[in-house]
Amino acid sequence: MDVTISGIELSIDETSIAAPASAIRRQVAEYKRGERREFDLEVTIPETLTGAVMAAMVEIPFGETRTYGQIAEAVASSPVAVGQACGRNPVPIVVPCHRVVGADSIGGFSAAGDRGVELKRALLEHERAVRGTGQARLDDFE
Repeated sequence: MDVTISGIELSIDETSIAAPASAIRRQVAEYKRGERREFDLEVTIPETLTGAVMAAMVEIPFGETRTYGQIAEAVASSPVAVGQACGRNPVPIVVPCHRVVGADSIGGFSAAGDRGVELKRALLEHERAVRGTGQARLDDFE
């Protein structure tokens, strides 16, 4: 399923989520409005490095970030491998790969193609604003 966030389209693999498309869309809309900080959806987590990274990403609190190196340490891997696993995340936003950043940069975000880093920055700004004031919404960044 495709969703548009901050004017940028990205795909969420709804086959990786045990919920109807309407529930996924509703929760994404609530997230965009600043009404949802975590998703209440059952995601299929593979038993691979990608799955280990996905499980670690789900644990990153709303409005916070972790570096590729921190995740790598937690899953006994390397930062490059973690970055590659983030790129394979089939359910961006729901499993918050946008919260994983470089040690000295925002890092990449392949979920939205050539506008990925722009969307990643908007998502991080949105979460920080909502966490601090409860007023900002992703639509405010368009």
